[in-house]
Amino acid sequence: MTQVKADIGVVGLAVMGENLILNMESKGFSVACYNRTTSKVDDFMGDRAKGKNIYGYHTVEEFVQGLERPRKVMIMVKAGGPVDAFIEQVIPLLKEGDIIIDGGNSHFPDTIRRTAHVESKGLQYIGTGVSGGEEGALLGPSIMPGGSNAAWEHVKPIFQKISAHTDEGDPCCEWVGENGAGHFVKMVHNGIEYGDMQMICETYQMMSQGLDMSNEEMTEVFAKWNTGKLDSYLIEITRDILGYKDENGHATVDLILDTAGQKGTGKWTAIAALDEGMPLTLIGEAVFARALSAIKDERGEASKVLVGPGKVAGTDKAALLADLEDALYASKIVSYAQGYQLMRTAAVSYEWNLNYGGIALMWRGGCIIRSVFLGKIKDAFDNNADLTNLLLDPFFSEAVTNAQAAWRRVIVKAVEMGIPMPAMSSALAYYDGYRSERLPANLLQAQRDYFGAHTYERIDKARGEWFHTNWTGRGGDTSASTYVV
Repeated sequence: MTQVKADIGVVGLAVMGENLILNMESKGFSVACYNRTTSKVDDFMGDRAKGKNIYGYHTVEEFVQGLERPRKVMIMVKAGGPVDAFIEQVIPLLKEGDIIIDGGNSHFPDTIRRTAHVESKGLQYIGTGVSGGEEGALLGPSIMPGGSNAAWEHVKPIFQKISAHTDEGDPCCEWVGENGAGHFVKMVHNGIEYGDMQMICETYQMMSQGLDMSNEEMTEVFAKWNTGKLDSYLIEITRDILGYKDENGHATVDLILDTAGQKGTGKWTAIAALDEGMPLTLIGEAVFARALSAIKDERGEASKVLVGPGKVAGTDKAALLADLEDALYASKIVSYAQGYQLMRTAAVSYEWNLNYGGIALMWRGGCIIRSVFLGKIKDAFDNNADLTNLLLDPFFSEAVTNAQAAWRRVIVKAVEMGIPMPAMSSALAYYDGYRSERLPANLLQAQRDYFGAHTYERIDKARGEWFHTNWTGRGGDTSASTYVV
């Protein structure tokens, strides 16, 4: 066994682990690798890693001894129990100051817990989001690390060199914050990804069913959109997917069953929003849209019973396509506005010091939601670090104002045609709610007070002063002792 000490070690030789190792080695770093199924180590070393500055080990003990200090052990295994199990296995083999890194899609509360546990052993811990799929892992992903602050200086040279870079040369990797901050930001990234994908799918359904467009026609539209304000990775791959044909000349997308899977990060984002009291409506609808798609057999039966409006005559195809572009863009702005609101609120709850412009920069390249649009988000927070909502930034408020009429026409047309647009319509509803100085929650609060004596505030009194009405004359003056907005 070689005595060379590697710069970093990676545990787990699935697609992401292998590609990250090859990425690190290509950038000049020596890498140790280990996998519980040791045959995978042998296969990797005899194939993709052959002749490279990569060292394979069959035991955790040998793997740890093959690392330079402070040792940097990056875990790329399935989230949950396997991560905890390896942490417990490796802790006794490490020394003070050594660093454990979780590069999987772990839930941020787990990362908060693990950071405290590992630090209690005199070690350091990093939970980092890695976005970009297998190609990003190999060529340059977006990397979102958080955890033990002192660990950053030791991994920064590696992470920033292997990450994607913007056209200006900035690495799509920066320190996010304490304990679970990195995995929280990655979770929100994935939630926004859910929203982006769902809105594109809604646009596709309107084109396909509402306008009877062929895949070839839709390919041309998405190709055109990818040169303008919607320029992004997801628009790009949608163009490619719609244009792809199998060996028999069939459009592959038309042969795919319409049931969508999910790994849970979108659901986690929606749950976190509920916990924080943030209206993350668009991403929530995107998660539920996947759930609705999953009950395929039930939908098949419903389609035989439930009737929709049918075709709507007289639709101007060119006009609706132009409106769809604006509606998709405006809805996308709302999606990011909601995601950033969630991050801002969570930063207060968990005492994280998040750099919101820096987060947009990390998402500029390598990750699934990368787009030219993100540069405008960075500009917004550079101009106003205390910006409470992206919709209040001059660029975005003007963009939504300009797109508003088209956005409304699209939703009206979808309703008339019976084509579901849950994400895009919820985005418009959020926009209308957010811009409303007065909402009907006064009636809602009166209802709560009527049946539960939950009290209410008054517009003619100072905030924080609570009142209760004996609505029936039978309730008395006793009110509930708690009040939660």
